[in-house]
Amino acid sequence: MDVPVTIGPPAHALLPSEDANTVAAAVSALDVRIDVKGAYIVDSVDEKEATVDDEDYQHEHNDIRLPHQHNVVSHLAVDIGGSLIKLCYWSFEADNKDTGGRMHFLKFPTDRIDACIEYMRQLAIKHRQRNSPPSSPTKSQSAPLASHESAIDDDNATSDLYVVATGGGAYKFYDKIKSILGVPVMREDEMECLIIGLDFFISQVPREIFTFGDAPGSHTFVPTGAFTHPYLLVNMGSGVSIIKVSGPREFTRVGGTSLGGGTLWGLLSLLTGARNFDDMLKLAEKGDNTAVDMLVGDIYGADYTKIGLKSTTIASSFGKVYRTKRQAERDAEDHGGMRNGDIHDPPTEPSNNTTHIPSTAPTPTPSTEPPPPADAGDAASRHIAFKPEDISKSLLYAISNNIGQIAYLHAEKHNCEHIYFGGSFLGGHWQTMATLSYAIKFWSKGSKQAFFLRHEGYLGAVGAFLRRQPVHWGARRGSVEGLFPLSRVGSRT
Repeated sequence: MDVPVTIGPPAHALLPSEDANTVAAAVSALDVRIDVKGAYIVDSVDEKEATVDDEDYQHEHNDIRLPHQHNVVSHLAVDIGGSLIKLCYWSFEADNKDTGGRMHFLKFPTDRIDACIEYMRQLAIKHRQRNSPPSSPTKSQSAPLASHESAIDDDNATSDLYVVATGGGAYKFYDKIKSILGVPVMREDEMECLIIGLDFFISQVPREIFTFGDAPGSHTFVPTGAFTHPYLLVNMGSGVSIIKVSGPREFTRVGGTSLGGGTLWGLLSLLTGARNFDDMLKLAEKGDNTAVDMLVGDIYGADYTKIGLKSTTIASSFGKVYRTKRQAERDAEDHGGMRNGDIHDPPTEPSNNTTHIPSTAPTPTPSTEPPPPADAGDAASRHIAFKPEDISKSLLYAISNNIGQIAYLHAEKHNCEHIYFGGSFLGGHWQTMATLSYAIKFWSKGSKQAFFLRHEGYLGAVGAFLRRQPVHWGARRGSVEGLFPLSRVGSRT
């Protein structure tokens, strides 16, 4: 049974392998409260480091500036999921703390965990170099700073860069991260971090939340703080979790589905030649799902107006595949050929009254010659080869529509008008957002609305980064709820 949970202050238990003094220093460093006043998104990136994408990771080009954060931030945050790792870290503007700094965002495939740890190690080296006392061995042994970098003079700074981790990988890769980086890894609850991250984006960051129309670019930004409780968060990663947020940072996980981004990745990797999720989305943009999906119009020949279904509504995902494939095979057989892996009738087993004599004839060598070109009337050549683009679009629609309908049903059950969609499954892909938005409008008859985020994949990482209650939390929406200590009032069972 799900029991509502109110997010309280983080509790950092001392593990047997951790030194008490080291953990105490890490917790002290995490006590620095981030000042979120005046946060805004930087659309144009002028730092070389933030514009380069390595084959192991993607550096997002939408940093968040915090102009009033003047103290050194001695931690980074990482959300390690089943498919992707999301990293959030801090740097000052041109290393001048008087002008504040920015939050950076990167993502790695989870199977590139070693590359992610190495990236964090390099950040830790730079952090030590900037914040160690001038005479310390760390300062003297580190590589020189770049020309635009300088050491930071901050009495509250610590030379170690600590790690705040969330997601399943925070447990799976805990020992590996800790041993390589040599610093404590503070693990935080995944669901709590998601809600903190979403609350930050909703209440503090202008031009972050938006609604989506039916065409590319047809989006409308929502003012900060323009939301009411309760609302749903549909977090779409490898799987999908649906969370009801009942009040300021109070939540209950009410459902989910195993059919999420991991499902799309897995099936498309089997069915197409796409090597990564971005390639899959690019294929889907070029595809025509009507080549493989069965539509209402394919069944009725027109709209089914009595129950409000347009002729273009998908009646059955991949519904044309079997019928088209079988018809092509029949046509091929009628023309004397076999298609798509069909085999002739298997040889019969010899009876007990006969002696099987192996053939001495040489085994025919399979021809490597390409098949003769088919004429325009050859149904097999026209229909048997389904395009990867069409398959990608069909499967994207299938999973998105499924998530949208499940989200609507939970919103209806729990009386939530607003539904926020987050997670790396979206990937900023307009067709996915348009599908989810349409599904919510269709099933709710316009009574509910879907909301999206520009940093949709980083809710958990940002929540972990801001796990300590930030300064000026809620200031934009005129609330004082963030000024009071929070405590846990329940637990999930």
